[in-house]
Amino acid sequence: MHAITIPEPGGPEALVWDEVPDPVPGEGEVLVEVVASAVNRADILQRQGFYDPPPGASRYPGLECSGQVAALGPGVSGWAVGDEVCALLAGGGYAEKVVVPAGQLLPVPEGVELRQAAALPEVTCTVWSNVFMVAHLRPAETLLVHGGSSGIGTMAIQLAKALGARVAVTAGTKEKLDYCAELGADILINYREQDFVAEIERATDGAGADVILDNMGAKYLDRNVQALAVNGRLAIIGMQGGAKGELNIGTLLSKRAAISATSLRARPLGEKAAIVAAVREHVWPLFADGHVRPIVDRELPMSDAASAHRVVEESGHIGKVLLVAP
Repeated sequence: MHAITIPEPGGPEALVWDEVPDPVPGEGEVLVEVVASAVNRADILQRQGFYDPPPGASRYPGLECSGQVAALGPGVSGWAVGDEVCALLAGGGYAEKVVVPAGQLLPVPEGVELRQAAALPEVTCTVWSNVFMVAHLRPAETLLVHGGSSGIGTMAIQLAKALGARVAVTAGTKEKLDYCAELGADILINYREQDFVAEIERATDGAGADVILDNMGAKYLDRNVQALAVNGRLAIIGMQGGAKGELNIGTLLSKRAAISATSLRARPLGEKAAIVAAVREHVWPLFADGHVRPIVDRELPMSDAASAHRVVEESGHIGKVLLVAP
C-alpha cells in the first residue's frame, strides 16, 4: 500500500507519499481500507518532530479515518467485511489501509457521506469526553469555546446547542464568527479586537462561563480562570499558546473552580473504547436527527498532504481539512 511517511522532521515538504508494507490485523483488531482521513494539529506536531506516536502505534500520521472494513483479526465480533466505518486512531490514517482496535471503530452516522465521516472521530470524541464526560456541561449553562471555527470548535458549538446550552466562541475574523453564529453560537468574540473576559462577563451579567474548552494553554490560563463562573470548569486540550503559565490560586479557590487537562492519543485502549461507545450512544443519534453535521472546509488528495498541512497551519480554514485516498 501507499502511506504518508516522515523520513525526517520538518516543514510540510517532509511528508512523503511512499510505498510501505500492508498492515495485518492482530487480536481484537480490524483492517480498514481507507477512503479519507483528516488533518489535526497533532499531525503537524508529529511532522515537526514534537509529538511521537505512543508505543506500538503506527508511525504514519493520521488520528482518524473513514473507509470499509477489509478484514477482521482474531476475536473480533460485531463487524463484517464491507461495513462502512470511521475510526479513532493513535496513528496511521494517512494511508490506504490502517489497523484499528475494534473498540475504536464506529459505524458511519446516518445521513453522513462515507468520505465526510473522516471528519468526525477525533472531534466528537474530544468534545464529548471533555465537555460532557469530564466538565459535565448541563442545559442552560454557558460554554466558552476558544477557536470556535476549528474542527473541535464547530463540533462543540453543535453538540452544546443540541443539548440546550448557551455557547460563546472566540475567533479571529468576522467570516469565522459569522459561521459560528450560523451553527448556533450565541456570543461572538473577536479575540483580535476584544477582551474575552470582559465580553463573557458582559454577556452573562457578570456570572461568567460555566465551562471553557481551551486549546491555547498557557497564554489563556489566567484569563480563563477569571472568565469562569462560580463552580466553573476549565477543560484544557491544547498548548497552542504555550506550555507554562501562571495561575492565581486565590481566584481559583474563590470560584470553587476546577481545571482538567486531557488528551486522547496516548490513553489506554479501554479508556478510548469507553469514549467511543459514549459517542456512539449520545452523539450519533444527533446526526440522524439533523442537529449535528460534519463541517468540512475542503478535500485534498492524500498524496498531497503537504498542501493540506499548509492550509491548516495558515489557519484560514473553517472546520476540517480532509485527505482523500486514491
